[in-house]
Amino acid sequence: MKVGPLRVGTFKVDPAHEQAVARVQAWTRTRFSLDEGAAVLATELVCKRPECPPLETVVAFWVQQDQRRHFKVFKPLAEVAQDDLPPAWLMDALCAEPDDGDGCC
Repeated sequence: MKVGPLRVGTFKVDPAHEQAVARVQAWTRTRFSLDEGAAVLATELVCKRPECPPLETVVAFWVQQDQRRHFKVFKPLAEVAQDDLPPAWLMDALCAEPDDGDGCC
């Protein structure tokens, strides 16, 4: 797997960005009935594939210690709305297989 360069400002602390991250994390915990302390990662990634939006939001969370789930929202993190999250009944379809290899979703 080839890793590209980090975005400019990746580690910059921006209060608005931190609030957007916290908001998406809280919505994810609520939507999927996760514990308050459950690990939820919300981040923006640059997409270089054709017809892909320039920035997409990736959210990953763990339902048990070894069961990771993830989904993408094809817009910047600050623009993600609660209705952009998948419905709770889709949680089992959000499985993240470590060797899926297809590069999709």
